[in-house]
Amino acid sequence: MPQHLRSWLPGLVALITITVAVGAAGACAASSGPDEPPPSSSTAAAPLDVALPPAGAPFDYQIGGPYMPHAETRVVSRDRGAAPAPGLYNICYVNAFQAQPDELDWWRSTHPDLLLRDRDGDEVVDEEWDEVLLDVSAPAARAALADVVGGWIDGCARHGFDAVEPDNLDSYTRSRGLLDRADATAFATLLAERAHGAGLAIAQKNDTDLAAEGRSIGFDFAVAEECGRWDECDAYTATYGALVLVIEYDDEGFAAACDGWPELAIVRRDVDVSAPGDEAYDYSAC
Repeated sequence: MPQHLRSWLPGLVALITITVAVGAAGACAASSGPDEPPPSSSTAAAPLDVALPPAGAPFDYQIGGPYMPHAETRVVSRDRGAAPAPGLYNICYVNAFQAQPDELDWWRSTHPDLLLRDRDGDEVVDEEWDEVLLDVSAPAARAALADVVGGWIDGCARHGFDAVEPDNLDSYTRSRGLLDRADATAFATLLAERAHGAGLAIAQKNDTDLAAEGRSIGFDFAVAEECGRWDECDAYTATYGALVLVIEYDDEGFAAACDGWPELAIVRRDVDVSAPGDEAYDYSAC
């Protein structure tokens, strides 16, 4: 979201070997989210090869709804409820740190204790997107959430995605001081272990403040919204090199990204990331 919003590719996909061991949270039976069957328990994994996106390859951001990719597109990001695009490198979008508005009732009925609440017991909401934050403040809560979100990540792998993009890493900045970067880092580390254990690469989604720590957390590449607009793409390239996928939402930011970082995969989308046929749909790539 702006500022806060296997199909295989022969000869293009780079392989890296990552040794992972799923921790206690990943070894527990995972809870399922809406419309997601309960996944099998994760176990300690041997070293796995995970496929990275081809650096600078044409990219499309389709988390608002899948559609036929443009002929030149080689990498696409889609919501975890959508099918991967055949023949492309597919990234699975997961809202990992906040509750999707249409899933809030499910969270309230199944995991009310995992929603972040203030000292008065009220849910803490990201007002811009009307999303309740998830409570990653303590080890037990993070382990429980890693079972839930980890189940979704396992689902991404079963459905044929190559990577996962856990959104709202920076939600601690909207937590009214109830969460901090250490909480976000600890939970993100659990998600990286789960992704690698499932054979998926994992992207850092936004948050330049944590970019320098990205590799130690376990992130393999970055998906950055509006880094051209805010002149912060260098924060990601310093850690991930050309393995940064950029989404811009206005002409000025798109031009700045294309001019300043031509080696990156950059796409301009409408802020609602709508599909063709919607009057708001907008797509350009450079």
